[in-house]
Amino acid sequence: MELKGDKDQEAIIDNLQKWFEDNNKLPNKIDRTVLTRFYYCMYKNVEDTKELLEINYSMRNKYPDLFIRRDPEDEDTRNTYAFTYMVPLPGLTHRNYRVTYVRFKNPDPKLMHFSQDAKTLLMIGDCRFTMPDAENNGVPVLAEGDILVMDMEGYRMQHVTGVSLRTLRVFLKFLQQAYSVRIKGLHLINCPSYLNKIMAVVKPFISNQVYEMMHFHVTGLDTLYAHVPRDILPEECGGYAGKIEDLSDKFYKQLLSKRDYLMDPKYWVIEKV
Repeated sequence: MELKGDKDQEAIIDNLQKWFEDNNKLPNKIDRTVLTRFYYCMYKNVEDTKELLEINYSMRNKYPDLFIRRDPEDEDTRNTYAFTYMVPLPGLTHRNYRVTYVRFKNPDPKLMHFSQDAKTLLMIGDCRFTMPDAENNGVPVLAEGDILVMDMEGYRMQHVTGVSLRTLRVFLKFLQQAYSVRIKGLHLINCPSYLNKIMAVVKPFISNQVYEMMHFHVTGLDTLYAHVPRDILPEECGGYAGKIEDLSDKFYKQLLSKRDYLMDPKYWVIEKV
């Protein structure tokens, strides 16, 4: 989907932006690319877009420690980056989906701080949403959906006990009810033998619709490649896009470049009266 639409569509985005800025239930400002994502997510239905925007920012303001009080340079973010890789991968799948890849950097369960790590993952998404997902013949485009690949190599039962059920509940509710991108797949690779115990913790918070999108790759990665081409995957899972550390470092620089935006309350905090 091209980031910039025709004259009629851009007029609709203009009107949505004015509605947003005048709405007492929303913050003062919104990035235009982010607003376009909401519009595309709701299949260009204006009323559905407005409803999703209000749900999204209402949740953000209800849980500011997870969605608003953040800093790409703070200790929470540094701790997450020392513990795990969270990387939006370059390029799109054959169905024009964007892939985010998550993998342990250091699997020591003592390094996991689930709420902080969830906050960082959400901040990475907010950073990415301000930028095109790819270019098609020089034209900036947005993905038609999102895929999350979770590499579970090194995952232990101690990680499960470190999960904050409150944060997990909010995180999954946000993804299922308020996310500005259509979720098209959740892929778990290198699954441990005790996966059923992990799912026993998570499944009560997952809707049937999302559960049906989950794929458990337990006999190798060929089944993953049917959904995600190796060209955009890191070397660590048989891909050709480069080392995960290099991909992570490159995106972290982009995250830092968006620090002012990510911390500006005018984009996130509802304070109109």
